[in-house]
Amino acid sequence: MCQIIGRKEEIAVLKNAQESGRAEFVAVYGRRRVGKTFLINEVLRDDMTFRHTGLSPYDRKRKVTLRDQLQNFHFSLIRHGMEGGEPPRSWMEAFFRLEQFLERQDNGSRQIVFIDELPWMDTARSGFLTALEGFWNGWACSRHNMCLVVCGSATSWMLDNIINNKGGLYGRLTHEIQLSPFNLHECEEFFLSRGIKMSRYNTAQAYMVLGGIPYYLDFFNPSMSLAQNIDALFFSRKAKLGDEFDRLFHSVFDHAEACMNIVRLLGKRHSGFTRDEIARQTGINPNGDFTKILKALIGSAFISTYIPFGTGQRDVLYYKLADCFCWFWLHFKEQKQITETDYWMHHLKESEIASWRGIAFEEVCLQHIDQIKRALQVAGVSSNESSFILNGDDGQEGMQIDLLIDRADDVVNVCEMKFCKSEYVVTKAYSEKIVRRTQTLEQLLPSKTFHPTLISAAPVHRNEYSDTFLSQLTIDDLFIG
Repeated sequence: MCQIIGRKEEIAVLKNAQESGRAEFVAVYGRRRVGKTFLINEVLRDDMTFRHTGLSPYDRKRKVTLRDQLQNFHFSLIRHGMEGGEPPRSWMEAFFRLEQFLERQDNGSRQIVFIDELPWMDTARSGFLTALEGFWNGWACSRHNMCLVVCGSATSWMLDNIINNKGGLYGRLTHEIQLSPFNLHECEEFFLSRGIKMSRYNTAQAYMVLGGIPYYLDFFNPSMSLAQNIDALFFSRKAKLGDEFDRLFHSVFDHAEACMNIVRLLGKRHSGFTRDEIARQTGINPNGDFTKILKALIGSAFISTYIPFGTGQRDVLYYKLADCFCWFWLHFKEQKQITETDYWMHHLKESEIASWRGIAFEEVCLQHIDQIKRALQVAGVSSNESSFILNGDDGQEGMQIDLLIDRADDVVNVCEMKFCKSEYVVTKAYSEKIVRRTQTLEQLLPSKTFHPTLISAAPVHRNEYSDTFLSQLTIDDLFIG
């Protein structure tokens, strides 16, 4: 097994299923490119009896059919030692052949069957799910040496049809693994394992662009700077991720265009939109399909939800874009439509990139709440994270706070996030602004205690105003393992 970065809990689950001595049914899901297939291959490779990958539906020339999928499954059986013949005509027949193949191979040792990209195999009116149910319930579940591992990037399909199945597969899973992107600590380990020397300041910027997705990080060239790598990935004539946004959505979602339109809208406002606002501004009918699309985007971790702080209304739900790669793509590749092949190298110090860094760093912090709470020494205290917007009027100053950590001990960390290369200087004007914000929040919710908290890339410069922030974290705190 080659070196696997992080994933200790996930490896333990797979090892347990591999060695348990009973029938196991394991489902692995998560965002595309997050490393699901790599993890399963590396942990279970030596003991796999049968391995198959569904055909991607993302084909610009023609639609992948049931016949294509069945023929591909037939070829996988042949590659593993089954005699040739005609391809199966249905999924029921295909899984019956798999049963026959496994029975012939059975010598009493563990048999691991890995089916990758399972959702791709379920083409329209194919009967795939019924056949899978028959395979597990009618044959595999009674074999103590059987371990079935299924995997898919179409997270909504995996959740609806496998994880939360209400039919024949209800309660049949023995393990489920949701694989998340790397955090900053794991990104740092990944770069070190590849011989890439990068400061934490630049590692955080790489995360802002790629969101901790191992497949993207693996494209980095150790001999190139961060800026050169970004140009090579996005802006060069043969950019490695030149069409990734379109490919990403079409290979995972049935309603790819609708999903992309929602993501494009959410990319326009960091605080997000309500369901009604999304439906109205995208023109999508807010029916059952719309609900499924939102659930699919949430399940794949492209968007997240929150209830604005202090509203007291549990039904006021906001949806916001949570994927760093999409934030970067929409801002620089789609909205700006940049054609300059070495854009990042030439514009590093300009306000356009500086402004993006500020917003992107806020998103990095939102994705490292666990690390922030550990640094604040409140990891064991339950909390809710949200943003807060107060519209101003003639008598009151408006304000927007992108991160409040509302803790069960009635303390609220009011977080300010600053991405700076050198020491951050708290000025008199900024200090007064923070004090006014804190006083306003105390008037609105007197039952809470509010702690101004600064999260900056570099330490705070000590001066007469720096103690305005009761808690001060730096980028190093976000790299806690």
